[in-house]
Amino acid sequence: MIQFRLLQFLLSPFALLYGLAVALRNLFYQVGILKSVSFNFPVISVGNLSMGGSGKTPHIEYLIRLLKEYIYIATLSRGYKRKTTGFLIARPEMNAEQIGDEPLQFVRKFPDITVAVGENRAFGIPQILSLRPHVQTILLDDAFQHRAVQPGLNMMLTEYLRPFTDDFLLPSGRLREWRSAYRRADIIVVSKCPEAMSLQERDRMRNKIRPLPHQRIFFSTYTYGQPYFLLNPAYAGALDQETDVLLLTGIANADYLAQHLEPLVGSLTHMEYEDHHYFEETELFQIQTRFKNLESGRKLILTTEKDAMRLELHRARIMELQLPIFVLPVEVQFLFGSGQEFDQAIKEFLIHFKI
Repeated sequence: MIQFRLLQFLLSPFALLYGLAVALRNLFYQVGILKSVSFNFPVISVGNLSMGGSGKTPHIEYLIRLLKEYIYIATLSRGYKRKTTGFLIARPEMNAEQIGDEPLQFVRKFPDITVAVGENRAFGIPQILSLRPHVQTILLDDAFQHRAVQPGLNMMLTEYLRPFTDDFLLPSGRLREWRSAYRRADIIVVSKCPEAMSLQERDRMRNKIRPLPHQRIFFSTYTYGQPYFLLNPAYAGALDQETDVLLLTGIANADYLAQHLEPLVGSLTHMEYEDHHYFEETELFQIQTRFKNLESGRKLILTTEKDAMRLELHRARIMELQLPIFVLPVEVQFLFGSGQEFDQAIKEFLIHFKI
């Protein structure tokens, strides 16, 4: 902890310079030197103040499930770490290198919606409406800092264990903007909360964040489904005290997942990579070695849905090495019976949206 604090102190001058640059950029948007584009069309942005790990993808999937039966929706992502550029409409047969892991996950799970990628959201939104004129709402993925577009509804996530109120600017901390930027949010969701979160803890977090009068705050947690085999989703796996697990993750923060799994399985060995990591074939051999070293008669490899999108690039090699990789699905659940209130807030925005 002392070394961490010392590092933060040493990096604080760079964080201040970064913060000044961000503040100047935001000022330019406020006074009109830089222009924000708004649309006569309902656009919902889902983002955060910190670098990764807040759960944007599961929350966007929650919105998709909520709305897709009633209206035609589209998602627009940057397509982080994809090897293509420009605007693309995603298709299920594409891969993560073409459109990015999160958009691929969206289009595989929800093939009946429009999924698009594009670095420039202000350009991407008209492109979607031109190519898919039936679309009635667009969900922007990770666009809280994308000031070029002014969404109709701004939804900001912050992690329960690492709230923006306790964080610092890059590179001293994980914040991409000053804490005061939370004022732009219409809805604040404290994500990855304990399932048994108390009312006292809820109120403590609410008081720490201090939402403004126009802001609504919600608390969410994750619920995990039954693992399925990466190479054949029809084949389900089981997690119990007799099973040893090699956890394979390339996401921003896997601590929440690891803490969930530890009491459920016999043992947990974690191989952790950087966020959006593209696995190399040599790493598959390393994974095979670690898996073989688990001294257990019942064992499996477990990964996340987002990691599965990148791992499947090596489908043939995974088959050859006979790696039993299972995928753990996740969904969002709102705590304190507030799911209906959250749903209603989204529906009210859409119903009362005025051109």
